[in-house]
Amino acid sequence: MKLPRHVAIIMDGNGRWAEARSLPRYRGHLAGQGAIREAVEGALDVGVEWLTLFAFSTENWRRPSSEIQALFDLFEAVLREETPELVEQGVRVHIIGEREGLPPSLLDAIEEAEAASRHQSRMRLVGALNYGGRREILRAAERLARSGEPVTEATFRRGFYLPEMPDPDLIIRTSGELRLSNFLLWQSAYSEIWVTDTLWPDFTKEEFVHAIRAYQTRRRRFGGVPQG
Repeated sequence: MKLPRHVAIIMDGNGRWAEARSLPRYRGHLAGQGAIREAVEGALDVGVEWLTLFAFSTENWRRPSSEIQALFDLFEAVLREETPELVEQGVRVHIIGEREGLPPSLLDAIEEAEAASRHQSRMRLVGALNYGGRREILRAAERLARSGEPVTEATFRRGFYLPEMPDPDLIIRTSGELRLSNFLLWQSAYSEIWVTDTLWPDFTKEEFVHAIRAYQTRRRRFGGVPQG
């Protein structure tokens, strides 16, 4: 059965996971690192070409400064610790989102991960960091207005953070919430959505595969009538 080419995940529930254990919220974010490995391994095992993980939104700046700093420290540590193994597995790393305002050490880690993995082609791993779907759409519109190019979907897409990234076939959201949270708004127009009550730190490779199997049972119409 057909595999999704691109799977995107809204990683939600770290804070609730920690609170349920009477732990500070940053401990939930730390625990979520293991779930990232599980998702990557699951995607590699089944042959997904693109995997996008929603790590930090433009709205997450409203959180306490101590939590934001802990998240940035974690993102930097994950990039530095995981990139060598990702390269060995043939994974190319991309980070999308606004880089203005991110700590210099995190920016260095991003640039190093992207450079170190740029020749890998087995899978593309995209981290959405300081990302907002509305901001990406505005960014694309501003670029197109300056360019003077004819207004088409193709010319509009050139203003996206990663224009060559295909639209997600499947969006997974953990923690049971039923919303997109400003994630890939343009690209998700015809994405299939699969929601699990599992909190992100408890997400496993097996659950990723379960989501893939659920996707394979669906009939995608893209506004038309299914054939056969």
